Amino acid sequence: MPVRKVKPTTNGQRQLSHQDFSDITKTSPEKSLVIIKKQHAGRNNQGKITVRHQGGGAKRFVRIIDFKRDKFNVKGLVASIEYDPNRGPRIALINYQDGEKRYIIAPIGLKVGDDVMSSKELIEIKTGNAMPAAFIPAGMAVHSIELVPGGGAKICRGAGNAAYVMSVEKKFAQIKLPSGEIRLIKKECLVTVGQVGNADLRHLSIGKAGRSRHLGIRPTVRGTAMNPVDHPHGGGEGNQPIGLKHPKTKWGKNAYGVHTRRAKRASTRLIVTRRKK
Repeated sequence: MPVRKVKPTTNGQRQLSHQDFSDITKTSPEKSLVIIKKQHAGRNNQGKITVRHQGGGAKRFVRIIDFKRDKFNVKGLVASIEYDPNRGPRIALINYQDGEKRYIIAPIGLKVGDDVMSSKELIEIKTGNAMPAAFIPAGMAVHSIELVPGGGAKICRGAGNAAYVMSVEKKFAQIKLPSGEIRLIKKECLVTVGQVGNADLRHLSIGKAGRSRHLGIRPTVRGTAMNPVDHPHGGGEGNQPIGLKHPKTKWGKNAYGVHTRRAKRASTRLIVTRRKK
């Protein structure tokens, strides 16, 4: 997906760029696979803001994506490549031989008319096929990786992402993630062959504040611009340094580069090499 720039006829369009939707083959979603996305604006059931910087935005439907790929040994045909407003990559509508339809994340190179399959056994290693990590050869790019067998894909689902299978030994497969982290997963965990599509999304420039609002992102105010009652960094006459031993969040916890992973987390033993800073 190349990025398309516009003529800088206004200040708002000077840095603006758009996605090129030439890879989209169908504009309306499959009706049986969408639900309405409710607006919460970061508020809980008491109406209090628990997640800041959310609200507004264009109305969307949620596309129901098959992250489990649990329709085993049934061949499916790629019917269309579609846009999903809720994620970076494209999604592919799969028509299975028994008549069922499902959405999956579209990897690079998947086209209309291709067939895909999911299995717990060794099948053809080609883009879009899902199988346990035990059957993937070393050095192969994969995405949509399960952390628990049968739990559904949890990591490596963003646009352009790809992890690499390093080796398979005993009960575990060693995976190198896009962050540089190397970790172990059970070799029964399903992975999908290929790299997630729409890799050029990283080069997209939002260009103006209004476009962020269309995405449902509300403004962020610096802590140092607030009053002392509102933020630990607030107060002072004019521009002031933070003035604390450690920078703090709005709620007084250490911020900026602080490790937030729990020290006694059970999965820590599965991490061979931590991600790069």
